[in-house]
Amino acid sequence: MLIGEVARRSGVSARMLRHYDALGLVRPTGRTVGGYREYSAEDVRRIFHVESLRSLGLSLHQVAQALGDPAFTPDALVGDLIRWTQERLDRERELLERLRAIDASAPADWQDVLRVVALMQGLDSPHAARRQQAVLARQDDVPVPAELLAKAVLAEPDPVVSGALRWALARSGDSGVTALAAGVHDEDPAVRLRAARALADLAEVPAAAAALEDALADPDPAVRRPAALALGRRGTTAAVPVLVGMVVDGVNDVDAAEVLGALSADPARADGVLTALTGELTAPGADSATRIRLTQALVELPGPGVRQVLDRLSRDDDPAVARVAAAFAGLLDGRS
Repeated sequence: MLIGEVARRSGVSARMLRHYDALGLVRPTGRTVGGYREYSAEDVRRIFHVESLRSLGLSLHQVAQALGDPAFTPDALVGDLIRWTQERLDRERELLERLRAIDASAPADWQDVLRVVALMQGLDSPHAARRQQAVLARQDDVPVPAELLAKAVLAEPDPVVSGALRWALARSGDSGVTALAAGVHDEDPAVRLRAARALADLAEVPAAAAALEDALADPDPAVRRPAALALGRRGTTAAVPVLVGMVVDGVNDVDAAEVLGALSADPARADGVLTALTGELTAPGADSATRIRLTQALVELPGPGVRQVLDRLSRDDDPAVARVAAAFAGLLDGRS
């Protein structure tokens, strides 16, 4: 077959076939009387082999080695091709996310595009101070994609920068909630914690509250705590066990006690909160410091039931607990 017919049947252009010939990759076995390239069936088969290997990402040099060198095994090369392809896909995904972020900002002109790109570059900086500056230096009248800020929040390890990002995100509306909600289910507990903290700032948004309820069941107590505080302030009864656990553990126990007191302002919740706290007071293994924190939390609760519990605790076998309970009982009497 002449080169034109081979090109039509193989889909490889005549120009590329001449290039293969020049490289010695596929040389026609014959020539016509007029000097034109004439390809045999075996030559055409080799062309298809070349194209098949090229479709896997091999260079022409690698294709020549694969077809001509018996010692050139595919093991290492295929592994390299997988790695290179994954890296290329990662770059393409990153580019796609950047383009979507720019599109979400609805730029009016190229200056708007440049401002969003500058923000993305700042957020990608390895220096925490530069990332913080990128967030705080943005102009209020320039829209910033909330999803971009949400993803930055989930990836930000520095607590100061994370606080600045959450502040900016809270001012950007609720469109970043979807990305944050996905972070609640991330495999990394650090990402789940960042998501819970950011969602707590947006707890008034229904979708954020729903994601925080998922966070209440997280296996990591650090993730459960900000969710419980935010939901407790919204009157969510399901937050009570986590809030009581915070008092027991002595982690943000003052905040937790205040939220429990606010929840108890509703008579429908008051008995449940009081029962949860008093149950921990009598739990096996509760030490003196834990029982004192629980006693302090009781004072935040309204109702006569608290006074009765304090009277009983003022006669407790633990002198430290008895003294604290007696002092708080006197405080309640003074309030009355």
